[in-house]
Amino acid sequence: MKTCYYLGWFKDFFPTHLADALSRDVTNRQSLVMISSDPASNAENGVIELSWLQEAGILFNDYHVINYETDRTNAKHLLKVASMIFLLGGDTVKQNQFIHEYDLIQSIQQSDAIVIGASAGAINMSLSWLCSPYMGYEVSTPTVFQGVALNDFSVLSHFDLEHHMHIVKQELALLSEELPIYLSNKDCALRVQGDQVDIFGDVYLYANRNITKLSETTSFHTD
Repeated sequence: MKTCYYLGWFKDFFPTHLADALSRDVTNRQSLVMISSDPASNAENGVIELSWLQEAGILFNDYHVINYETDRTNAKHLLKVASMIFLLGGDTVKQNQFIHEYDLIQSIQQSDAIVIGASAGAINMSLSWLCSPYMGYEVSTPTVFQGVALNDFSVLSHFDLEHHMHIVKQELALLSEELPIYLSNKDCALRVQGDQVDIFGDVYLYANRNITKLSETTSFHTD
């Protein structure tokens, strides 16, 4: 049963209950494969995201970053044998284009690895998501992008909900009628394993134009 973590962003490190849950889930620590959100640049190597894992004591024997310097065949092989796949934060559109261009979606879906994404990476793990100029994207008109589709919902991650909830409600209203949308900002996460959805921090569910704040999970189960 695939386990997925949809992260916001963290000022410092994972809160203890999130670090504990992830530590229990990550039993195979052979290979961490990170997917760049700026694949044309070697400067993105997941330093911040790695610091979260390291602080939680989650270390791997091998580390790889997939970008345009990675051969497509090798990229798919790395995903196939990965212990954890981490979609890095950064540029959501560039990462989305790269995943489609390199035809990585099926490889991610079929991998036995735990899949984790932060900010842009969490958004791209969605079934689909809205790219709108009113939400900070440099596009002329709102466009729905197809993500990796690891679960049947959409994610808006690492967005300033406190000051822009009215924009979120307006822009995502139509999409909320098609599929549930999990909204989050900083220091929060979703853990999804089968039908179980665990909540860490301030997370909201937007469905059928109604927004509900979800209760944090206080106890967890792992496979």
